[in-house]
Amino acid sequence: MARLHDIVFDCHHPAATARFWAGALDGYAVAPYDDAELARLRSLGITSTEDDPTVLVEPAHGGPRLWFQLVPKPTSGKNRVHLDLLAADLELEIQRLTALGATVQARHTGNIVLTDPEGNEFCLSLSD
Repeated sequence: MARLHDIVFDCHHPAATARFWAGALDGYAVAPYDDAELARLRSLGITSTEDDPTVLVEPAHGGPRLWFQLVPKPTSGKNRVHLDLLAADLELEIQRLTALGATVQARHTGNIVLTDPEGNEFCLSLSD
């Protein structure tokens, strides 16, 4: 039986999108760059991690990894898969997420639709 390994986001600026999601999700962080990874980027002509075409965000305590990859072609419609997040205080979490770069798209009873800085939709719901 297959198991979930990564959730992959196609994006225009992987480093910025990865930082947004690392900040948005509890216990997630952008994977650190070691000397070998920096050397790999330099071999591709990339001198700044800000221009990395593939950025990994890892969970501290289990769960799927988030992988952000450069895809220059724009998305032509609504994303077909999205993340659902839970929060104990919706308004406080909306303030935190919008400070990170999210935008509120719609408000429903107990469920808020937002987009990340690249326009990917996600939902925020009240946790039990």
